[in-house]
Formats: sequence, C-alpha cells, structure tokens
Amino acid sequence: MNDRGTSIVNEAPAREAVVTIEKWVYGGAGLARIDGRIVLVPFTLPGERARIEHRGGVHAKLLEVVEPAPERVAAPCPIFGRCGGCCYQHAPYEFQLARKTEILREQLRRVGKIEYAGDIGVVSGPAFGYRNRVQLHIERARLGYLAARSRQLVAVEDGCPIASPRINRAIAAVRDWLKDPPFPRFVRALELFTNESDLQVNVLESDRPVARPFFEQFESSVTIDYPTSFGTFRVSPRSFFQVNRFLTERLVETALRGAHGRLADASGNTALDLYAGVGLFAIPMARKFGSVVAVEGGASAARDLEFNAARAGVAVRVEHARVESYLATLDAAPEFVLADPPRAGLGKTVVQELLRLRPPRLTIVSCDPATLARDLAALSVYGIERLTMVDLFPQTYHLESVAELKLR
Repeated sequence: MNDRGTSIVNEAPAREAVVTIEKWVYGGAGLARIDGRIVLVPFTLPGERARIEHRGGVHAKLLEVVEPAPERVAAPCPIFGRCGGCCYQHAPYEFQLARKTEILREQLRRVGKIEYAGDIGVVSGPAFGYRNRVQLHIERARLGYLAARSRQLVAVEDGCPIASPRINRAIAAVRDWLKDPPFPRFVRALELFTNESDLQVNVLESDRPVARPFFEQFESSVTIDYPTSFGTFRVSPRSFFQVNRFLTERLVETALRGAHGRLADASGNTALDLYAGVGLFAIPMARKFGSVVAVEGGASAARDLEFNAARAGVAVRVEHARVESYLATLDAAPEFVLADPPRAGLGKTVVQELLRLRPPRLTIVSCDPATLARDLAALSVYGIERLTMVDLFPQTYHLESVAELKLR
C-alpha cells in the first residue's frame, strides 16, 4: 500500500533479448518468440533481427534493429514510431499490400476456420496524402496524436504525411492559433474533415461548450458536400464517410460488382443496404435496382441519406432503425443485400436474421478482418465468390475487405 491507501502493482522487471521477426500479424506488429512464447514487436519487418525489451507480456518495445531486412526504407514522417497512427512507414508500399493480403487470408483461417484458396484482389491508391478526416488532441498548447496504447500526446510539428493537403493546412492553422491567448484552452480534442475545398471542424472533447466564434475562426462548414461520380453527398458532423479521398469511388464499384452479375438489367430487382450511412452505396444501387431500401440507425446519417437521395433524384426508402430490428420485420429476402457494418461486424443477431431470410446474394464491406472471419464462419450457407482487399488505410495495419457471397 502507498501513503494514500492504494495498492501498488509490482511491474515485472524489464528483460532484453534479441529475436527474429517471423511475420506481420493483424494489429501492426511483427511476431517473434522468446522461449516458445509469442511476443509482438512494433516497427519491424519479417526476417529482421531485433533487440527488444519486454516485461513478460505479449507486447515488447523495440530497442534496435540489429539486422535490417533488405526491404526496409526510411520513414518520411519525423514522429513515426512515436505516434500511434502509422505502423508501416518503414516498409515499401507494395510490400505492405502483399503482407496485408496474407494477413486477411490468415485471419479467415485462424478466426473463422475458413480455408479460402481463391485469389484475393487488391485495390490501392496513393500511399500518402489520402486522409480526408483526422482526430487531433490538445495538451498544454500542443497539438498532435496519441501514442499507441497510451494517452501520451505526440506533437505534430511538420504536418501529417498521410493527411490531405487541406487537412495539413488546417493542422497548421490550429497549431498557430494555439500560440495565442484567445484560443479556448478547455478544448481537448478536435476532428477535421474536408472535401479539399471546405473544412468541417468538430469538437470531440471539451471541458465546456464551445462558442460559435471558435468555428468561425476556421470558416468551418456545418455540413460538407462531398462530390463523387455517383453524386454529391451531404455529410453532417455526426455522420460517417469514408476517409480515403482516392478510393471512395473504387470501393463502391468493387462492392456493387457482385450485385448479381446483370446490373445493367436490374428492372424489378430488389436490394437492401444495411448500415447505409449517408447513402454512399444506396444511391448508386438505386440507379441499378427497381427497389432499394437503406437501413441506418444514426439519426444524423439517416437525415443526410434522405437529403442525398432527394438531391440525386433517385428512389431510396430510408429506414431509420437498428439493422437487426428492421430485418426482423421482413418475411422475404431481397435479391441482393449489401452490408457495411462497423468494426464490431454484423454480430450474432444480424447473422441469424440473414440466415433466416437467405438472400441469394450478399456482399459484406468490412473494416476488420477478424470480425469478417467470424461473420463468414457463421454464414456457412454462403460461399465466397470473390474477395478483395481495398487498402483504404495505407501505412497502418487497418484494411477494408469486400466479400462477395452467393447462397450455396
């Protein structure tokens, strides 16, 4: 006990070791072994020898790369290795894509017990300057990101290499304003979102409400109109939109490719968009299908979806409801279902409803290969017709997957 009566947990003593990195695993680290036990070492490459510090847990600290792999490159970001965002800037981009494809296949096998032997397609774009949305933290007049598995702030001094040019200009503006006394010191975290023309500033953490002049300082837009070849999408502060400004359209094209192979002749066909957001998939679906229902649980996104469909001049029936609740009301399945669930995946209840309805074709757009593997294992009445890794998050371990399924 200490003098305040609080128990003190003795941390295991630090040990140093030299290990060989076997492979990358989902989560961004390299896998190594000490006396047969797995340790995860960040910022390493397969085949490298690394000196690490560990305290008995699974996560180790990289001290030095003793024998670097031939693929290793210099990271362009000065805070790489300290910031909790990027984990792969020390690897060439083609190398990242190949390893991410392997990780997706491994997650299917390890989590879902699915031995997928087919090819995995890859959709990629520019490796830097792609993010249209970032979240920043503020502490003692410093602006930056949080370190991995920590609340420690790592200041951004020279911009963020993966952020878009407009985002980087906004970061510089916030950083400059932080030096002036008028900046509201009670603001703790911000989100910046842009279409490269307009900027939306959202306050994520604050000790008290923020007055309008704060947003006027940045000429912040209440909503963003995000243009695509499928139409322009209004995005409100609480609405989700894809973060990769280069691959949004290619993600939609990839996801709708499996609608049923005859999209040009969709008269009379029915389609369902689950977790529809602001209508990124539903609106182009409405131009291909006779009847489209879009289900969205978030009030802000559902309102944006209705507005976007009306502006696009397409017929989409918007259901503001939880996906599992809406599916429970259906007696018959549509011909095509597209689901773009959050990181937690579909979950048991939604999977059960889909098994009850059994739509002939189902496409899942997933941002987590582990939860995708779990959902696919439960949806065993479906076979994988095509699987694509869409790299929406270069330099990080995150990856998007599009699984096109057909009822067996």
